[in-house]
Amino acid sequence: MITEFVLFSLPAGIDRATVVQGMHDVAPRWAADPALIRKTFVYDAEAGQAGAFYLWPDRAAAERAHDAAWRQRIVEAYGGEPQIRYFDTPLVVDNALGRVIEGD
Repeated sequence: MITEFVLFSLPAGIDRATVVQGMHDVAPRWAADPALIRKTFVYDAEAGQAGAFYLWPDRAAAERAHDAAWRQRIVEAYGGEPQIRYFDTPLVVDNALGRVIEGD
């Protein structure tokens, strides 16, 4: 499994309610992605940034989801390129679901 961390800067003056509404707006798209295992939205008001942690079966799935068109939408919506990092994820402890998820 791969954990993908995506972070981008927000426009000055954007408030939490607007950021959270944007998260709600895109949630159905991510819920419909059969490759996505989990997405955790994040918001840092002090740094003026938002993003997400994604759990994917592999890096190829992550890269398909965050292709050039997706990156361009982020630039157009928020004014800057997203930062993306990938982490090998051998194990996830999910207490909410009462499961331990093992990668390859």
